[in-house]
Amino acid sequence: MDPLVDSYGRRIRNLRISITDKCNFRCTYCMPAEGLPWLKKAEILTYEEIERLARLAVSMGIEQIRLTGGEPLVRRDVPDLVRRLRQIEGLRSLSLTTNGVLLKQLARPLAEAGLTRINVSLDSLLREKFARLTRRDQLDRVLEGLEELERYPTIRPIKINAVAMRGFTEEEVLDFVRLARRKGYVVRWIEFMPLDADQIWRKEDILTGAEIKAIIEAEYGPLVPLRGDPSETARRYTFSDGVGEVGFINPVSEPFCSTCDRIRLTADGQLRTCLFATEETDLRTPLRSGASDEELMAIIRSAVWHKELKHYIGDKRFRRANRTMSMIGG
Repeated sequence: MDPLVDSYGRRIRNLRISITDKCNFRCTYCMPAEGLPWLKKAEILTYEEIERLARLAVSMGIEQIRLTGGEPLVRRDVPDLVRRLRQIEGLRSLSLTTNGVLLKQLARPLAEAGLTRINVSLDSLLREKFARLTRRDQLDRVLEGLEELERYPTIRPIKINAVAMRGFTEEEVLDFVRLARRKGYVVRWIEFMPLDADQIWRKEDILTGAEIKAIIEAEYGPLVPLRGDPSETARRYTFSDGVGEVGFINPVSEPFCSTCDRIRLTADGQLRTCLFATEETDLRTPLRSGASDEELMAIIRSAVWHKELKHYIGDKRFRRANRTMSMIGG
C-alpha cells in the first residue's frame, strides 16, 4: 500500500488517539476551574471503533500510537484497549500520556496489557505549586504512581513532561534535573502554547527551551546532544558524565512543523492533521453509517493530503485551534 503522505511530502507515521475529553485535574493552562461541557457517552468512540480505525491506520503506514485524553486513565478498562491495540500487526510502539494520579492502581495492568512507553505530565515537584496549578492536591499520588511504574521495566522510557511557563518553572529546573539523573526518568520541558480554555496565553509567558538549557548548563556544564529520529518533537541531551537525559520541546521558539509526522483522532471521532487545526474530518459518521474499510481509508488519506504546512504561532496569520487541549488530545 502507498505510504500515508501529505501534499508537502511528509510521511505520516504517528497517530495520537484521545479516548476521553474528561480529566480529573483542572490545570490553569488547560481548562477552567469548573471544567468544560463534557461529550455525551454516545458521541465518544467505542473501543471497538478505535481498534478498527487504528488497524486501518497501521495498514496505511502508522507505526506509533499514543493514547491521550483529557486524562485517558479516567476511562474504564483502558488496559483492555491497550491489549487490543498491541495485537495489531505492524504497530511498533504503543504509548500513553497521563497525569499519573491513577498510575499506582493501573501501572501493573497496563504493563501486563502490553504498554511500551509512557509520558507523565508533571509541572511542579512542590506540593503548593502543584496544587495551585492543577487545582488538585494530588502530588503525592502522582509520585507514588511513578514509583509503581519503576517496577515494570517493559514500560520504558518513563518520560516526565513539564509545561514551561515564565515565572513558574525557573526555580525548579534543577530539581527536575536531579530527578532525571537520580531516577533515570527522561525529563522534558514543553513551551507553553495557546491551547488554554480561558485564552489567557501571552507570548510573554513562554519560557523557551533555550533559556531552560542555559539554566542547566550554568550548573552542569555543556549538555551533550543525543541523535534521534528527525521527526522527534524533542531536542534531546545527556550530561557530560552520561547520566540522565533531558529534552526540550519548542513548538513556539523553534517550530518543527517541517518534519511533523503526526495526526490526531479526537474522542468523538474527528481526525485532526495539526494540533492547531481549525478544521476536522469526521470519521465517526461514516464509521457508524456502514462505510467500508476502503472508504474510511480514502477519507483518511484525503484528510492527510491536506495537512497544514505549519501552525503559524507568532505570525499574523495564526488562528487559535477550534478546541482546547483537553478536547483535542495531547
